[in-house]
Amino acid sequence: MDDVAAVTSVLHELVAAWGRHDAEAYGELFTDDATYVTFVGTLYQGRRDIVDSHRSLFAGFLKGTELADEILGIRFPGPDVAVVNGRGDTYKGKRPPKLTKIQTYTLARQDDGQWRIAAFHNTKRKPLMESLSYRFAPGIIPAAEK
Repeated sequence: MDDVAAVTSVLHELVAAWGRHDAEAYGELFTDDATYVTFVGTLYQGRRDIVDSHRSLFAGFLKGTELADEILGIRFPGPDVAVVNGRGDTYKGKRPPKLTKIQTYTLARQDDGQWRIAAFHNTKRKPLMESLSYRFAPGIIPAAEK
């Protein structure tokens, strides 16, 4: 399996573990010392912290939710590091047509050859603020959106 397919597979497994509400399987996809930043700014440090928080989320706030994920790009700044930018969202019922969060995953190839997530950062998009910013400062519009 090539590196792009291997990294993509990790993210597909992440979505599947979320769908099963399996906090242990979800956490297993992260490195032992991973960091995880939520869209509200909460920082979790380490696999155990990620697992424990998701066990609680799956039983409470996020009970019955699915995870939508869309990869926008994958790059490899080194042979054992991948950076993935994407969009994501949680939902119940029908998958939303537009995903409201921008996400960055940094994956590292481990000694056993497996790719695991070393860092995750999730930011909620604010389309109205973005639109106003673009209107008053058109020079800040990302090249991909021009």
